[in-house]
Amino acid sequence: MLFYPASNRLHVLTIDQKSEWRDVINRSFHYDFYHTWYYHSLDKSGEPILLIYENGGDFIAFPFVKRRKGLSDKSLGAAYGYTGPVSSKRFQDWDVKELETFDAGFLTFLRDGEYHSVTTRLHPFIDQTRLLERLGGEFKEGKSVAIDLSISIDEQRKSYRRSLWAGIEKLRRKGCYVKEGGADDIHTFISIYWENMRRIGADDVYLFNEQYFFDFMASEDFDVKLFFVFSGTEPICASMVTFTNGVIQGYLIGTREQYLSESPAKFLIDQVSVFGREHGMRYYNLGGGLNFEQDQLFHWKLGFSRLCLNSNKWTFSPFNGAQTFIGFISNLCLLHW
Repeated sequence: MLFYPASNRLHVLTIDQKSEWRDVINRSFHYDFYHTWYYHSLDKSGEPILLIYENGGDFIAFPFVKRRKGLSDKSLGAAYGYTGPVSSKRFQDWDVKELETFDAGFLTFLRDGEYHSVTTRLHPFIDQTRLLERLGGEFKEGKSVAIDLSISIDEQRKSYRRSLWAGIEKLRRKGCYVKEGGADDIHTFISIYWENMRRIGADDVYLFNEQYFFDFMASEDFDVKLFFVFSGTEPICASMVTFTNGVIQGYLIGTREQYLSESPAKFLIDQVSVFGREHGMRYYNLGGGLNFEQDQLFHWKLGFSRLCLNSNKWTFSPFNGAQTFIGFISNLCLLHW
C-alpha cells in the first residue's frame, strides 16, 4: 500500500494489491463490476490504481488508469465503461468539510504526480457529482436508458414502443428463442461481436482481442453470462451481460448482418429482463447513444423505457499553472476561517 505523504488519510493501491482492492470495493455502499479489481486487471492500456481517502471507518475510493504519452504528458483515465468514485456511504451523507479535505488531498496528489488531465465516465446509478463539482472541470452530459425491473412484467411491456413490441412478438411467432450460453460458446459470441464492430467501424476501444473475452467470462469478482437469440439452430444475436448488486449491464452485444432488419436484439433484451427478474435484479441498464449523443441508437433504446439517468463524462485539467492550485487551497482556507 502506497501512503501519500501529503495526508495520512490518502493512499494508493496498485493492481498488485488484489485482496486490499477487493476489500475496499466490497465494503462500498454501492459499486458495479466496473470498479472491481478483476475488471481493472484486464485493462492493458495503462497502470490501474485505486486512490483511497479514509476518515475513521469511512472511505472514498476512486479507480483510475495511469497513462502516459511521451515523457511529460501524464494523465489519469478510466477503464472502459461506467466508473467514477465509490464510497462507504452515499456521497450526499458526507460532511462538506470532509469533502473539501478530500478535494485538497486529491489536488495535491495530481500536482505532485504532474498529471495534466483527469477523465472518467460517471456511473448512472451512483450520485458522484457532489464529490467532483467543487473541483470544477467539464461535465459532458449524457443519458442512459434503464428498465425498472421492480414493476410488473406487464407494466414493463406496456411501456414499450408499440412497433418494438410488435417486432418482439413477430420474432416469437417465427420460432426465435433466447438461450444462455457457456464457455464453449465464447467463440460464437466473438464471431458475432467482431462482425458487428467491423460493420459499424467501431473505435479501437471496442475491439477487444480474443483472449479478453475468455478472461472476462472467467471473472472472479462479478457474475457474467452469455445470451443468444436463435433462429432455428443458428445464433443470430448475442450479448455479454453482467449482474452486480441488483443492476444488469448489457456490456457487449452484436447481431448477424443478414438479420439486422429483424432487430433480434430487442427480443434478447426483453428475455434478459425476464431472467433478471427471476434472479432478483432491480434495473437493466441499456446505456445511451454513441459519444453521449441522443442519436438513433439512444432513441432505439428509449423504445424500452422512458427511465433516463444521467451518464456524464468528467474531464478535469487541474493545473494550467501554479496559481490554479494555490488559488484552490487559499479558497479552502477562507472557507475554514
